[in-house]
Amino acid sequence: MRKTMTLSIILAAALGCSTLALAGPGGQGGPGFHGHHGGGFMALRGLNLTDAQKAQVKQIVRQSFTQLKPQFQAVRQQRQAFEALAPNSSGYQAAAASLAQAEASLTQARITARASVTTQIYTTVLTNAQQSQYIAQKAAFQARKAQWQQFKAQHPVSSTRSSQS
Repeated sequence: MRKTMTLSIILAAALGCSTLALAGPGGQGGPGFHGHHGGGFMALRGLNLTDAQKAQVKQIVRQSFTQLKPQFQAVRQQRQAFEALAPNSSGYQAAAASLAQAEASLTQARITARASVTTQIYTTVLTNAQQSQYIAQKAAFQARKAQWQQFKAQHPVSSTRSSQS
């Protein structure tokens, strides 16, 4: 039973990772602009954007993705080359270090681009009323997140439950 459960967890994790890989730079997902629920900029929901505003947002995101796409492709190629190496081949550690550096640079670029896109949408697309609503929604989300963290701290998962699996 325990081996079956462990194998199931490993397979589920492997499927999850492969899904993330497909949704990432090489797939249709874009450069990290998509949230956990499949839609980018979830904070824009409920702001009643006009069709023109939606088109502006789409253009801003598309432009940012276009700028980052070459870097995503380069890291993807570097990752594939590294994965093709045998662990005992010469240069394996150097390739790992180089890939780690490229991944770090890409993460920095992705986060910076996301912030730039958010700023551009906030300042050039949203009306004053929508900006206020955006801030209120963000504060409500942070409050819900804090409540969830507090709940988890007060109700830890018992170790007996997880060790019986």
